[in-house]
Amino acid sequence: AVEVLRNGGVILYPTDTVWGIGCDATNADAVARIYQIKQRSDSKSMLVLVGNIAQLKEIIGEMPKEVKDYLTGVNAGGANIKPTTVIYPQAEGLAGNLLAGDGSVGIRVSSEPFTQALCEALGRPVVSTSANISGHPTARFFAEIEEELMAAVDYVCQYRREDTTPHSPSRIVKIMNNGEIVVLRE
Repeated sequence: AVEVLRNGGVILYPTDTVWGIGCDATNADAVARIYQIKQRSDSKSMLVLVGNIAQLKEIIGEMPKEVKDYLTGVNAGGANIKPTTVIYPQAEGLAGNLLAGDGSVGIRVSSEPFTQALCEALGRPVVSTSANISGHPTARFFAEIEEELMAAVDYVCQYRREDTTPHSPSRIVKIMNNGEIVVLRE
């Protein structure tokens, strides 16, 4: 999978939420190909996954403590929360066609060991968008992924194919310019 990513390819892989379509988040051509595969407008931004907080800091710099708590799976009260994608006002080093019109980007620190290892071995963030054609239902596990989608990518990861546990997308929060954190999707 890492070799495919390094060569500008697109993969289908399990994440800490749903299965995703991914590529090297610094490769604009590969990002454009994902938009094509998903039949999705490039005006809709996609999120990226990183393997750890150190990788995150490389692209966004320092972050408020409250955001770090969200990313590490603990809220202010100490309770565990579901995987959370944070929309940052800006990031550095990512493909320009990954960013929203205002320059923001959604990033999640993956809690899934396979995805963490993938990001760490690549040494860069990996795009993650749900493994479905735009407008079609999100596949909750591998067996629900459409054949058309599997045929369109360069590599389909073997890990977790037999898992039939339904998974759901992440929570999404946005850091506003004033530092306020707003929950966009629970």
